[in-house]
Amino acid sequence: MRISLFIAALLMLVRLSPVKAQDEVFTPDSLEQKMPVIAYKFNPKHLILPASLIMVGAVGTAIDGMNDFHLFSRKEDVKKIRVDDYMEWGMLGWVFVCDLMGKEKHNWVDQLFLVTLSEGMNAVMTRSLKYAVNETRPDGGPRSFPSGHTANAFLGAHIAYKEFKDSSPVLAYSGYALALFVAGSRLYNNRHWVADVVAGAGFGILSVELAYLTYFPIRNAIARKVNSRAVRNMVIAPTFNEQGGGVYFSYSF
Repeated sequence: MRISLFIAALLMLVRLSPVKAQDEVFTPDSLEQKMPVIAYKFNPKHLILPASLIMVGAVGTAIDGMNDFHLFSRKEDVKKIRVDDYMEWGMLGWVFVCDLMGKEKHNWVDQLFLVTLSEGMNAVMTRSLKYAVNETRPDGGPRSFPSGHTANAFLGAHIAYKEFKDSSPVLAYSGYALALFVAGSRLYNNRHWVADVVAGAGFGILSVELAYLTYFPIRNAIARKVNSRAVRNMVIAPTFNEQGGGVYFSYSF
C-alpha cells in the first residue's frame, strides 16, 4: 500500500509549470551541462622553447655577417620546390587530419577557434616584424625576417602536438616533420636565411601557446554563463510528506 502511495505521489509531484527563477537550485550531479567547462592549466615552461628560437633567430639576423652562412641552397639551374607554398596553409588543417586517425583532446569546434586565434596572432607578429626589420632575402627580395611559411607550418604542427601528445605520440610529432620540410624548402629555394626559419618556428609555436592561454578562459566564462542561465530556469528537488515522497520538477520558459 505504501509503495502504491509513493508511486502515485511521485507521478503527481513531477510536473511542468512556468515559474520565476529561483535563487537556490538543487540539481543532481548527473544533470548534463549545456556547454561543458574545460579545464586548462597554463605552464610558463611552454614558452621557453619558442622564446629561445625567436631569440636565436633575432641574434642571427642582428649580427653582421651571420646571414652569409647558408645551410644549403639551390643552384640557379635547379628548379625550385613549390610544395612549400601549399603546405604553409595546409598545415593549418593538420590537426583535423589527425582527428581522423586518433583521439584528440578537444573537439573540432574548439580546435577551429584555436587555429583561427593562433593564425591571427601569428600574422600580426610576423607581418609586423617583416615590415619593421625589412631584412633582404638571399635572392634579393625584401622582408625576409621571420619566415611566414615556417611560422604557419610550425603553428599547425604544434596544435597537433598539444591535441595528441597524451593519446598518440606518433600523430603528435608527425606535424613537426612536415614543418621541418617546409623550413628546409625555404632555405633550399634561397627565400630565407637560417635565422629566418628558426625565428619563424618560434613564432608559430608561440602563437599556439598564446592562443590556448587566451581561448580557454574566455570559452569557460561563456560556458559558465550559459550553464548558469540554464540552471536558474530549472528546479529539481526531492519532496517528502506523510504519504511518501517524490520529485518536484519545474522549468520556466
